[in-house]
Amino acid sequence: MDAHVKALGVIYIVLGIFTALGGLALFGILAGAGLIDDDRVAALTTGLIGTVLGGFLIVISLPNIVAGIGLLKRRAWARVLAIILGVIHLVGFPIGTAIGVYTLYVLLNDRTTPRFARA
Repeated sequence: MDAHVKALGVIYIVLGIFTALGGLALFGILAGAGLIDDDRVAALTTGLIGTVLGGFLIVISLPNIVAGIGLLKRRAWARVLAIILGVIHLVGFPIGTAIGVYTLYVLLNDRTTPRFARA
């Protein structure tokens, strides 16, 4: 099960990085779209929307990255965090559901729990 925990940690880190990059891209696209038109109101509106949505995506990516790093280090708190995130990911069909099911399969397995108790 060590290989599964390591894979899960990498999956969470990659998912968090992709979400953060998506937030940065959304910010850049929306902020840039307002600047193209030379309309001050449009630039402010799209800049604000891009900042809020991009910032939101960056903030929600952080728990995934933290959980992934913690899983790689076999921290008990990371197991709990990843289980919570796995349940949340279940609603994101189809990729989130697959990640959520895999998370629950790996981290609720009787052979995995003792590996985190020793850490």
